Amino acid sequence: MTTVQPPDFSLSDEERAAFHRDGYAGPFTLYEPDEIKKTWARTRLELLDRSAAVYRDDAAVSGATNISNYDRHLDHGFLAEHITRPEIVHRVAGILGPDVLCWRTEFFPKYPGDEGTDWHQADTFANASGTPQIRWPGGSGFGGTITVWCAFTDASADRGCLQFIPGTHRTMFYDETKRMHYDPGQNTSVEKNGVRRGFFGYDYRELQVDPDWKPDESRAVSLEMKAGQFIVFWSTLMHASHPHAGRTGEMRMGFATRYVPTSVEVYPGTTDIEEYGGRVGLERYGAVLVSGTDAYGHNRIAERTTRDQPFRPASRTGA
Repeated sequence: MTTVQPPDFSLSDEERAAFHRDGYAGPFTLYEPDEIKKTWARTRLELLDRSAAVYRDDAAVSGATNISNYDRHLDHGFLAEHITRPEIVHRVAGILGPDVLCWRTEFFPKYPGDEGTDWHQADTFANASGTPQIRWPGGSGFGGTITVWCAFTDASADRGCLQFIPGTHRTMFYDETKRMHYDPGQNTSVEKNGVRRGFFGYDYRELQVDPDWKPDESRAVSLEMKAGQFIVFWSTLMHASHPHAGRTGEMRMGFATRYVPTSVEVYPGTTDIEEYGGRVGLERYGAVLVSGTDAYGHNRIAERTTRDQPFRPASRTGA
């Protein structure tokens, strides 16, 4: 009897070499356009029900849309399945090693007429609060995360697709120990080098190591994607997005999943997230083991008993 081997979606040797050189790989196809169009239309409506969301709609998150919509994979079945898809996990594990956590998911909408997202890098994700959100072992000061950015709708240059500056993932041009000043009235839709850019109410230039430095946009590449495709990149890679030109009435929606090895500590020494003018508590949060085993026990792990159940946070594996 012949045993059918499951498909292997790992990066090829050539793709892996290009990833380490450039800091990104893809795009790769995960869903067919018609499939994701129907699924996202249904999911978008279902997400309006926040009764099981990890971060509830209360005074603590009032007006803080970004963080209140973090980690919806912990309460929604489609998103829970998405973060564990082998098409994603095999490629990520081929970079990080076999033992992998998904520690955050985020939505990145861009509506007609919206400004582009400014150039930025993220290493510890302390960029908004000054508090590191991930910590690699051994006190290494340069780690970052693997981000998988999936287009739930078409993402063309006119509709705000991602931009990368290849090879910039090896050097941090920003100091995340500094604090940015949150002011949505002043730090959105600012013209920078002739392009309207912002960063969700922050001015990322406040973190520059050299205040006179500017990204070399002549080297930038635009990563256009069809709905259902995804890109894999280091968070330390210099990245941005185009403005949404507004030539169509359709929004651009990206869904980002973030992965680290199980050796990394997630939200070390903190009980909440403070960003975008709001604060949310982590008492219901848990990272998700998507590959291998967790031999470290650093982090609370979220589990679910059946495919149709939302995740529930469990105690730290070492406790």
